[in-house]
Amino acid sequence: MSALTAGIESLGVLGPGLPDWPATARVLSGVARWEPAATVLPPPLSLPSAERRRTGAVVRLSLAVGLEATARAGIDPARLPVVFSSSSGDGQNCHEICEVLASSERQLSPTRFHNSVHNAPAGYWGIATGATAAANSLCAHDASFGAGLLEALCQVVVERTPVLLIAYDTSYPEPMRSVRPIPDAFGVALLLAPAGGTASLAHIELNLTEAAANCMDDPELENLRKLIPAARSLPLLAQLARGAPGCVRIDYLDGARLALTVSTCR
Repeated sequence: MSALTAGIESLGVLGPGLPDWPATARVLSGVARWEPAATVLPPPLSLPSAERRRTGAVVRLSLAVGLEATARAGIDPARLPVVFSSSSGDGQNCHEICEVLASSERQLSPTRFHNSVHNAPAGYWGIATGATAAANSLCAHDASFGAGLLEALCQVVVERTPVLLIAYDTSYPEPMRSVRPIPDAFGVALLLAPAGGTASLAHIELNLTEAAANCMDDPELENLRKLIPAARSLPLLAQLARGAPGCVRIDYLDGARLALTVSTCR
């Protein structure tokens, strides 16, 4: 595979004890200590009130990180192609649908049904931002962050256009949580643009490798990285937070990882 290159224009992050990208950068650069705390999902104020009432955790999470990234870049989200990537979709909604189907009533709410499709966050994104550009929704189990990054970079390189990647995961309630133990919600958004721009925070070059993925030095952050597929992005985020050139390897498939060479621009 030929190397894929792009600039990273801005980021959005929301996860346990990581309320936004500046706070996350302070933790990952060693300036601040990570204090574990449950992820707080903000209300989706960009949606009309009727749609706002219908949203679940995955929609609130993906909107929060996507809008943080676009706001930091000062770019209109309505004109951006977006890649959404999640390992599991809306676990709470899936649980409640299963409960209904296992009951004697078996009358499924239309809201539950339309929130069950994997591209529901993309639909709400279009409503919230007025976006009409293409939106892809991917799932590759634990490799979902890597798959989303590959897809977004391919679009940047081929189409020569900025692309927003939004990767996110939320937890399942019991009993599914016992077999899919994602402990909390975590989302990350990367605004990628064709390489060569002077406004980028950093440039990345992606290749495939068989070498092992990087781990986090902090055992608690490493546990987060292993348990939440979207948090497989943490080694890359840490490299960006340090603002130094280097190479990090991100989990992808069993026989292949993503090797990302990071060069700073600011």
